[in-house]
Amino acid sequence: MSLRFQALNNLSEQTLESLLEPSNGTTKAKITALFAENVFTHQVARQFLSDEAYKSLMASIKAGQKIDRSMANQIANGIRAWAESKGVTHYTHWFQPLTGTTAEKHDSFFTLKSDGTAIETFDGDALIQQEPDASSFPSGGLRATFEARGYTAWDPSSPAFIIDIGYGKTLCIPTIFVSYTGESLDYKAPLLKAIEALNNAAVDVCNYFDRNVTHVTATLGWEQEYFVVDEGLFNSRPDLVMCGRTVFGHNSAKNQQLEDHYFGSIPERVYAFMRDFELECYKLGIPLRTRHNEVAPAQFECAPIFEELNLAVDHNSLLMDIMTRVAARHKLRVLLHEKPFAGINGSGKHNNWSMATNTGVNLLSPGKTPKTNLMFLAFFVNTIKAVHDYADVLRASIASAPNDHRLGANEAPPAIISVFIGQYLNKILQDVKQRVSDKFDEQDESMLKIDIHRSIPELLMDNTDRNRTSPFAFTGNKFEFRAVGSSANCASPMTVLNTIMAATLRQFKKDVDALIEKGEKKEIAIMHVIREYIVASEKVLFEGNNYSEEWAKEAERRGLPNVKTTPYALDAMVTDKAKKLFADNNIYTHPELEARHEIELEKYIKKVQIEGRIMAELATSHILPCAIRYQNLLVNNIKGLKEAGLSEASYASQKQLLENISKHINELSSNVLAMIEARKKANAIENTREKAIAYCEQVKDTFYDKIRRHADKLELLVDDKEWYLPKYRELLFLR
Repeated sequence: MSLRFQALNNLSEQTLESLLEPSNGTTKAKITALFAENVFTHQVARQFLSDEAYKSLMASIKAGQKIDRSMANQIANGIRAWAESKGVTHYTHWFQPLTGTTAEKHDSFFTLKSDGTAIETFDGDALIQQEPDASSFPSGGLRATFEARGYTAWDPSSPAFIIDIGYGKTLCIPTIFVSYTGESLDYKAPLLKAIEALNNAAVDVCNYFDRNVTHVTATLGWEQEYFVVDEGLFNSRPDLVMCGRTVFGHNSAKNQQLEDHYFGSIPERVYAFMRDFELECYKLGIPLRTRHNEVAPAQFECAPIFEELNLAVDHNSLLMDIMTRVAARHKLRVLLHEKPFAGINGSGKHNNWSMATNTGVNLLSPGKTPKTNLMFLAFFVNTIKAVHDYADVLRASIASAPNDHRLGANEAPPAIISVFIGQYLNKILQDVKQRVSDKFDEQDESMLKIDIHRSIPELLMDNTDRNRTSPFAFTGNKFEFRAVGSSANCASPMTVLNTIMAATLRQFKKDVDALIEKGEKKEIAIMHVIREYIVASEKVLFEGNNYSEEWAKEAERRGLPNVKTTPYALDAMVTDKAKKLFADNNIYTHPELEARHEIELEKYIKKVQIEGRIMAELATSHILPCAIRYQNLLVNNIKGLKEAGLSEASYASQKQLLENISKHINELSSNVLAMIEARKKANAIENTREKAIAYCEQVKDTFYDKIRRHADKLELLVDDKEWYLPKYRELLFLR
């Protein structure tokens, strides 16, 4: 019996009762009683640290002050005492290398003294720094295999937490990861730099309006989309196992066309899984708030409450790991690929981004007074200007082989970066642009002092509709970057967004200060620059259907880039403009930027290589044998009918079916062989960018659809008993 039918039999034999109870025998306590119980929170720190150590830790978190080694010993002892009270025996520096996943190397608290005495210890050095091998992680040429030293360094702003896996508990210390020579080798280090760059630039602009603002925090609320399939069916699909997506598979008769899955009743087995992974998330301080069915069958979504950006990124990386592990307990598999199934919606990770001051103001939330309205307008227009000026860099930040399958499809924004703000705010910007002249008269100035402008008496919180087709949309008090892929690390697009915003705000302050030095009053100078920025960036604004062909033509007329594939999109990372942007804001050095460009190209090549190999393997060892066996059955059937003396008309349909199957067998086989030859040619190319383009254009774009078309046709024609691979109707609808 094939794995497919074994999986289907096992699925039918499962008892729902065994899957509904959370596998860890959880308590029925309220969420508030469980929340952050495995996190070294400020309250826990207050309990386990001396007053001196606690103040040192808080100063590091809130003011960025360095912790000296002697104080680190006290903090480490307190963290160990707390961890051991929870049954922890090991610790790890938890970091986010450029593989796209998290990494950890576990060490025990156990050690031996010189006299052989066994003790438990965890000192400040172990807390602050470790030395994982840096040569085996992607470095883009920054590190060679014989230059293996790298460092993980503690990030006090993200609290330590305890991971509970099976019967073991491990203390995790969030860290950055850098090379021996100091270059960033992870996602977190540049993100922290970008957060600080935005803080400094935003505080300077805020001080035009409120001198009490001393700190601006970037905030993030991500929405995580994902698919859930049965583990047995998953294991029967080598493409899902190797690639996270199906490279073959004909649409089932029913998919999402009835629109009955979206916000529908959550299937019980999936609901049990959701409860279980949410519980683990709550214990780790991940503030999940929302869960629901998404549009496609077997697709779901979860979302947390907004958090400080660095912590939100850590929590999303942690969530993806938790979901994967917990799903296995329920004999399920989570698919985080951007497009695991053709013909239905793929998955994104919408990044809802804003900025908040230490005085409690959301800078993208319209206010109720002239002063707060003007401050909102300043940050609102600067965001639009930042996206306009650096659309290519923002596009590069979400470029990947998986996301190429999704961007521009019917559920995702296109590769054209544009901004949706809604008709109400669009009209306000037009009024500001048209009615504010180069020189204000006394009436204009008095109007400005009273209410900024007659068109802006009060801005409403929900002043826009929602545009699900826009890659970058204003949604009331935040911008939603919808083009981020579901498997991506949020840090990459958020590093870019914070950096371009910091650069734009710094230029804004220079432009305003220049007018003030010429004698303009502050409010007048601010309005002048806002108007100039509106005019300079308005071509990036679009209110319509981003899916339409008309928009693609209009975007081209406006001069907006439409880079549809990753190898070309990544070029924006290493332009002179990008190098200056990141160097001026102290995010990446030129070598670091070049290295990341190289890493992303290599990642693209490897993912397409793997997909090509699994396509050839499935075609050769699964699909063609099935089709040929059925072909032989038809041949024997036709031969028997012919020998029985029946007329040719009596077996014409079988003959036509045989001809169709034979045609698809031949086309599938010849295209697979041609693809293999194209891969060989691409592999011979030494330049990484040229190799990536060859894999994109000469392998993927040339052959994948052709090969899939014939394989999927065979799925429809071959006897179901002869087909080894689970079909879409089984993967998507059987749970």
